[in-house]
This record gives sequence, structure tokens and C-alpha cells, in this order.
Amino acid sequence: MRWWKLGWMVGLVWVQLAGGPVWAQPQQPERVPPQIVKLPLLVDGKQLEVVTHLYKPEGEGPFPLVIFSHGRAPSRVDRAKLEYPVLVGHANYWLRKGVAVIAPVRPGYGDTGGLDREDSGARWSGSVCSGDPDFTRVASRAGQTVVALHQWALQQPWVRKDRLLLEGQSVGGMTTVSVAALNLPGVVGAVNFAGGSGGNPETSPAKSCSPENMRKTYSELGKLVKVPNLWLYAENDQFWGAEAPRVWFEAFKAGGSDTQFIQTGPVAGHDGHSLLTYGGRMWSVPLDAFVRKVGLTSP
Repeated sequence: MRWWKLGWMVGLVWVQLAGGPVWAQPQQPERVPPQIVKLPLLVDGKQLEVVTHLYKPEGEGPFPLVIFSHGRAPSRVDRAKLEYPVLVGHANYWLRKGVAVIAPVRPGYGDTGGLDREDSGARWSGSVCSGDPDFTRVASRAGQTVVALHQWALQQPWVRKDRLLLEGQSVGGMTTVSVAALNLPGVVGAVNFAGGSGGNPETSPAKSCSPENMRKTYSELGKLVKVPNLWLYAENDQFWGAEAPRVWFEAFKAGGSDTQFIQTGPVAGHDGHSLLTYGGRMWSVPLDAFVRKVGLTSP
């Protein structure tokens, strides 16, 4: 073996043993876990202890803030098991931008517990839905917790009071749009991931209960929302299907809101309703652009 070949192989072994940067795989940053607190919030005139997950960048701030609203599992048992109101990975997406996150476990869910305040009235029998679901009421009731948390946030010295963003997924996405319609102080934008209500992917995949009622709810909200907003849905969403979200968005857009709709391709191997969980490569670019548009992290 020629000396230069031998030297190359010895050098390669040395680099590998030494953990040199040429061949080592880049390490993923460790995910920061949430601080879990119970906040005394006034929700619908009642003082409640609301379990809340809090993520703060290092330092004293003040930091821009995202208020995140979780979705709604179809069964009461699963709603009681809700542990993480926002994915740890998604919260860390915001932390890497220097943005704090607060995510309440709304009344009727997880360790906050209490009565279910968000029943739309939809009733399923197999693949058939009956009743006349009131999605506007659901969004309003869920939004009361978000409004109370917004008031709490404005009292915190580490929160930048002119840089607040509302964000949510599924029922939480619909709730986010509903709260955005209140045009609360300091809110610069809203992000709706797969927002809606009335889905039943087990027995009625891609076809929700009374999508026309959902269209009417979004139509009214579109007349009220003044802040820029971004809607993100996947084509293979098994709660709503591909077409209904487009119809909902057009009804909302007709109200004159500064809004953008993005429907990604299918989330491979998963229900597209979990776009936030499994579709990071599809939503991160438009969300990054939206953050720049609303100036969330600007000086």
C-alpha cells in the first residue's frame, strides 16, 4: 500500500475517533421542556385554576409571545388525558426565534378538568351526523380562556406587549380566528392550523358534521378580524377533507380580512389533520414568512 493511502486512512480513523467535525453528524439542539403552572384566571365570570405550559427564552425579556390553543379530541376520555396543550417541538420552534409561548389546558380538558364547555351539539350515529351544531358558540367559549390568558400576559414584565401572536390547531385554530376577531391589544397576527369543528375521522373520514354551519361561522368572523392571519391545512385532512377548508376560507376572506390560505400536499403516512406534528417541512417556510410579515421578532 502506498504511503499516501495509508496516511489518508490513518487520518480518517483519527478524525472519527476524535469526533472531528468533518465526519460527525450535526447534533440536534436539546428540546426545552415546559414550565407547568396553574394560573388563576377569570373565565366566563368564574375564577378557575388553569393549567398552563410556559416556555421562555433565556434572559429577562421582554419577549414576543405566542398564545397557543389546543384542539379537541372526539372522546371525553381522551380529552381528560390531554397532557401537552402545545407540542414541545413546536414550542421550541418559537424559542429558537426568541419568542415565548404560553398554552393553556382549557376547562374540560386534562388536569384543568371541570365541565365540558365546548360541546357543539353535533351527534354522530356511525357515519351520519344529526343536530344543528353551533360552532360559533364553541369558538366563543374556548376563546374566553385565551382572552383571560391574554390579560394575564399583559401584566407580565417579561412579555413584549406590542408583539403578541395567536396560534392554534383544529378547534384551537378556529378559536384563534375567533379571538383574533376581538382585535385585542398588542396582537399582531393569527395562525390557524387545520381549524374547524365537527370532524369524525373514525366513521366519517374527510366529511365533517354540518360544514355549512362552519362556513357561516367563518364568514361572520371574516368581517371582524383586522390583523393579518395565516391558514394552514393539508390536502389529506381526515377531519374536514380537502374542499371544505377552501370553502370556509373563501367565506372568511370575503369579509375583507388580510388573510392567506395554504393547503399543502398530503402528509405522507399520516392524517393531514396532524400537519403541525408531521409536516414541519411544509409549514415552516410560510410560517417563517408570516412572522417576518407581521414583525413579531422585529426590534
